[in-house]
Amino acid sequence: MRRQYSVPERLGGLGVAVAAAATVWPAVTAGAGLGVPCPLRWATGIPCPFCGLTTAAVELTHGRPLASLGANPAVLGLAILTAVTVPLVLLRWLGLVSPPVPWSASTRRRIELAALAAAAASWALQLHRFGLV
Repeated sequence: MRRQYSVPERLGGLGVAVAAAATVWPAVTAGAGLGVPCPLRWATGIPCPFCGLTTAAVELTHGRPLASLGANPAVLGLAILTAVTVPLVLLRWLGLVSPPVPWSASTRRRIELAALAAAAASWALQLHRFGLV
């Protein structure tokens, strides 16, 4: 039977993938001259809540946390979640920690609302950073 991963564990896995990609991204962009434009900003001129996350991840993986926070502070949340969940997944894989207990409907709703609030705050920050608010 295949083990199910919790949402935080999946986000932690995403964080590992982001860190790996951010480690090699500067070499790829320098060699190819490519970048990743924000589709919303490209089409409308309005930044999305996630504008700057690529830059923030690259800065963080290259040891520049203040520059990372300046690009998009949301990367800090992903980094913390990754730092917590990766050891937890390893401990679960070794059988030292029990599998996650499914969240109740009320807990899921509170987490959804917190995620929406975080995205709204990130968007407000990006709009301010780009001088649109």
